[in-house]
Amino acid sequence: MRNDSPQPAAPSLDADRAQLVQRYRAVRNQTRALAAPLSPEDCQAQSMADASPTKWHLAHVTWFFETFVLERFEPGFKPFNPAFRVLYNSYYNGVGEQFARPQRGLVTRPDLAEVWRWREQVDERIAQLIARTDSADALRLIEMGLHHEQQHQELLLTDIKHLLSINPPSPAYQRAWPLTPVAPVPARWVEREGGLTEIGHLGVGFAFDNESPRHRQWLEPHALMNRPVTHGEWLDFVRDSGYTDPRWWLAAGWDWVRTQGVRAPLYWTLAQEPHALPTVFTLHGAMPLDPHTPVVHVSYFEADAYARWAAATLPGHAGARLPTEAEWEAAAATLPVQGNLQDAGALHPMPARVSSDGLVQMFGDVWEWTASSYSAYPGYQPTEGAVGEYNGKFMVNQTVLRGGSCATPASHIRASYRNFFPTDARWQFSGIRIARTLTA
Repeated sequence: MRNDSPQPAAPSLDADRAQLVQRYRAVRNQTRALAAPLSPEDCQAQSMADASPTKWHLAHVTWFFETFVLERFEPGFKPFNPAFRVLYNSYYNGVGEQFARPQRGLVTRPDLAEVWRWREQVDERIAQLIARTDSADALRLIEMGLHHEQQHQELLLTDIKHLLSINPPSPAYQRAWPLTPVAPVPARWVEREGGLTEIGHLGVGFAFDNESPRHRQWLEPHALMNRPVTHGEWLDFVRDSGYTDPRWWLAAGWDWVRTQGVRAPLYWTLAQEPHALPTVFTLHGAMPLDPHTPVVHVSYFEADAYARWAAATLPGHAGARLPTEAEWEAAAATLPVQGNLQDAGALHPMPARVSSDGLVQMFGDVWEWTASSYSAYPGYQPTEGAVGEYNGKFMVNQTVLRGGSCATPASHIRASYRNFFPTDARWQFSGIRIARTLTA
C-alpha cells in the first residue's frame, strides 16, 4: 500500500531453505500474474504523482533484492545495470540519489522486456544465494524483500486502477464481475469492555519495525460497528448534502472539499436522476453501485465527516466516531486472519455475508481509517542503515489504517499491521468502520 521497507524478526540459520525458495518463487510469480492482463502501454503510463507505473513497480522490487541482498552477500557481485541503482531507488537516501517520482512514467528505457530479463536474472541469483549462504542476515533480508514486494503488489493494483479510470473507454483490468445478490447484514454495535490491553507485534514471525515494541494501552468501554460502512449508507450521506455542509468537516477537510471540488468518493459518477444509483469504476470496469458492499476510496477527511454526520443524524449513532488503532487491534487480535483479500481474486469489496453477534470483515475488503496519527510506539527504535530508513522518517502528517483490503495478500496482513497515508489520500482501497465510547 504506500509503504516501503520494513524490519522483520530474523529467521534461524536452520530455516528450511527449500521453503524460502518456494515462497520467493510464489511471491515473484504472483507479481507476474498481476501484471499479466496489462499491455506494455499499460505498464508504462503514470496517471498521477502519487501512483507509479507497473513497470516501475516490477523494477523497484527487483532493485530491492539486488541492492540490499545481492550487493551485500553475493560473491563477486556485479549489478545488472549500474544505472538502475538511481533509476529505481524510491526513498532510500542512504543508498544515494533517486529519480524524481512524478516523472517515473517518462522513463521509456529500459523497456518492459529488459525489466523482465532483469527480474529473471535476479531470481536465479537469489535462489543460488539461498542455497549456499550461511548468513541469517541474508535470509532475513530476503524475507523482508518478499513482504516489500507484497506491498507493491497492492500498489500495482491501486495504481493501475487509477490509470484505467481516466481512460475514456473505462477499460476493465479483469472482466469477471465477482458480486452476486445477497441479503444485507444490518449494522449493529458490538460492545467491548475497557481496561488495560497490549498492542503491537508479539515477536513471532515477520513484522515491520513500526509494529513494535508491544506495549500497554488503556481503553475506555466502547463499541465498534459489526461491519464497515456500506456504499448504500454512504449514498445517504451524499444525498443529505454531506459534501456541501461544512458542519461535518474538519477545517482542513472542508478546504480540501472546496478546492478539489469533491462531491462523492473517488470513482463515483453521480446519476442525473435524484433516486438513481451512481456508477462506480472498478477493476472490472464501470459498474452500478452495489449498496451492500463496503464503501471504498474515501479519504480520512471523508471518513471523519461521515462519522460526525452519522452521530448527529442517524438513530442509535450518538457519539459515533472513528476507532483508535488500539481499539481496532484489541478487537482484531482474537479473530482469524481471513476475509476478502487479494488471494480470493475478487479485487473489489464484497458485501458481508454472515450476520453474527460479533465483528465481521475485520480483515480484507477495505483498509479501515482510524482516528490515530501515525507515530512511534513507546520505545520504538528504527533499524540502523538504509534498509531501515522508510517507516520512522514518515511518522508525521499521516493517519493509521488497519485490516488490509481486497488487494492485500493474505500472507502479508496481521492484526498488528499499521498502514498509513496522508489525510487526503483515497486512491487506495480505504474505507471506514465507526465506533463510539460507552458511557455509564
